[in-house]
Amino acid sequence: MSGNIEESEELLARIKAKDEEILHLRALLAQQKCANSRATAEYCSELSKEEVARYSRQILVPEFGVKGQVAVRNASVLIVGAGGLGCPSAAYLAAAGIGTIGIVDYDDVEKSNLHRQILHSEAKEALPKADSLMLSLKQLNSQSVYRSHKVLLDRKNAKDIIRDYDIVVDATDNVATRYLLNDACILVGRPLVSGSALRWEGQLTVYGYNGGPCYRCLFPNPPPKETVTNCSDGGVIGMVPGIIGSFQALEVIKIVTGCGDVLSGKLLMLDGLSGHVRTITLRQRSSTCALCGDAPTITETVDYVQFCGAGPNDKAPSLSILPSDKRISCIELEEMRRSKQPFLLVDVRPAAHFEICHLPGSINIPIEVIQEQVSNIKRQLNNGQFNDAIIVCRRGNDSQKAVQFLQDSLGDSVAFRDVVGGLTAWASTVDPAFPIY
Repeated sequence: MSGNIEESEELLARIKAKDEEILHLRALLAQQKCANSRATAEYCSELSKEEVARYSRQILVPEFGVKGQVAVRNASVLIVGAGGLGCPSAAYLAAAGIGTIGIVDYDDVEKSNLHRQILHSEAKEALPKADSLMLSLKQLNSQSVYRSHKVLLDRKNAKDIIRDYDIVVDATDNVATRYLLNDACILVGRPLVSGSALRWEGQLTVYGYNGGPCYRCLFPNPPPKETVTNCSDGGVIGMVPGIIGSFQALEVIKIVTGCGDVLSGKLLMLDGLSGHVRTITLRQRSSTCALCGDAPTITETVDYVQFCGAGPNDKAPSLSILPSDKRISCIELEEMRRSKQPFLLVDVRPAAHFEICHLPGSINIPIEVIQEQVSNIKRQLNNGQFNDAIIVCRRGNDSQKAVQFLQDSLGDSVAFRDVVGGLTAWASTVDPAFPIY
């Protein structure tokens, strides 16, 4: 096993060396063409004829010019997350001619990705996202070097991957990875272009650039995990990450070329519903920051699961807070429904989720308002003369919390139980036609 690991590491090192050799040879070729130009044509440029033809429209911008294009060609960028933010960011950076682009993503392409993750396609469903995105980028610009990192970034591998690139783009969707990327980038000295998108809104800033603040300067402690919502739960309008991802690419180009004002110490905020975009000033670097302050106490990446209460991925963890006698399987629920056994079926998902799909006969009381609806649930139980109440949600997490609360509030006169795995499990074990989202 150790031999295989050593062989893989050796192959990765050789690939990296070859990538660097290719970039070097391209630069030499451009110089050689310039040296020979008097014999073949009356021009001399740091760029090849092909590069001038491809990138002329941005080279013509006065602040950018040939110098900017050469800087872009020599730059390397790591994009963490090949999703709604990563796709547009990667597309515009590849199109601009960034010399080397790395893509980190451990997940596979799913149908639910396609409304916003525009470089994937139906034909690539089930492919690793990193590979799918790399294939699209190669079709867009075959002259750049692309590296696919099909791993879940964690405290052990983050710094080693990041230090091979000049700039990092955070295109992820969870708090733990934000802290991980921020810490790793500060520790190895790389600027971090961070974006986020949820529902109709998006935000963008740059951390750790030219003495600006890092993420920990602004948020020394993570928010309570129950207050955090991601795209999977809260939803997102596809154009919002498209806009923010494009802005991320723009910030990368500004950092690489030295053009314009970089959004360090500033936060760009997009409200897609109103069409408003505004920029606010953030607090500056904190001298007492545990990571980038004058006397840092964080000198290595930490345990982000312990620190944030959740892992560095956007998958919902499975809770197990109820005893087994307070839980039923989807098969047992289906047997209860077929036997015509009287029971109250309460769906505690948000109203928008309930509208997408729900089980016949269920009533919707979102968990966010369940405390206010105790009397309503009690009335429903009394009117139907139910002794059983089954609580269901999307994945079987919120339903457990609801059972705990209702049992404590209404006592043991009614048996409250939840459905293990929720409606996601229902679709996989009982009804394959039930929509999954």
